[in-house]
Amino acid sequence: MQLIFLGTGAGRPTLERNVTSIALQFPERHNRFWLFDAGEGTQHRLLGIKRLKLSKLDKIFITHLHGDHLYGLPGLLTSRSFIEGAGKLTVYGPPGLKAYLDGIMDISEVHLDYELEIVELASEKMEQTVLEDSFCRIVAMELDHRIRCYGYRIMESPKTGSLDLEKLKRLGISPGPEYGKLKRGEAVTLKDGTVIRSEEVLSSPKKGVTVTILGDTAPCENAVKLAHEADLLVHEATFASGLEEKAAAYGHSTITQAARAAREARAKCLVVTHFSARYAADAVERMAEEARSVFGNLHAAADGREFAIPMDAAGED
Repeated sequence: MQLIFLGTGAGRPTLERNVTSIALQFPERHNRFWLFDAGEGTQHRLLGIKRLKLSKLDKIFITHLHGDHLYGLPGLLTSRSFIEGAGKLTVYGPPGLKAYLDGIMDISEVHLDYELEIVELASEKMEQTVLEDSFCRIVAMELDHRIRCYGYRIMESPKTGSLDLEKLKRLGISPGPEYGKLKRGEAVTLKDGTVIRSEEVLSSPKKGVTVTILGDTAPCENAVKLAHEADLLVHEATFASGLEEKAAAYGHSTITQAARAAREARAKCLVVTHFSARYAADAVERMAEEARSVFGNLHAAADGREFAIPMDAAGED
């Protein structure tokens, strides 16, 4: 997986940072990708990353209905109608999302050339399954913000083990359809009648990665639950340390509070984002350096910055 930050600012755009949007790309799945939030200008950011084509976008997850996380969505949906090969798109989000989009589409007389499905999450504090298939399971929980806001936990399914190529060679099995059968867990019968079971030539399954992407939130128990032992946690850090009272008044977190949440959750890596417009890039880096005393593997997001998942402590730019 590849996490790409399209917008990392809070409230309003600046010359350094656009408002919130994150792409989660799957190179192994023909470069398909998902979006988490779509603040104003998101489609312009996408134009700058050639491999993120709207025809490859099939899911969008909205954390909440504040404009800096949402106002780019109608334009993006409309533009996607002009993209050849754009198939069904599903948008998940809080109650009210369908009324918002239906109203805009109706008033603007927009007619999409693809199927749009809108799924509204339940209004409850408990964990709810948003999506479950052979690739992953995604759950959501409500966070502590001024309006209903969700965090998402993406849990990749275990990956099939690797084939023992040397053993296959000794058995006289050449690359071809038999490899595919064994990878799928099927048995293969040799010409002499010998049956080769997949478990004889496959290594143990590999654990899938877990990514947690939170919307705006003050420190809360659900944020820690969603982030439990995540390979990568994305947590807002609207304010610098020392502004806890101001953060609480607006339903946000300071960077130190984000670091504490990652530490409590035993996450492997923390990427902080959603910085107030008052902070220039150098100020954000100073904030991050201070917060590393609480959680060492902390990285400050910037527009266009990418992280491979799983990743090492250095990240990827």
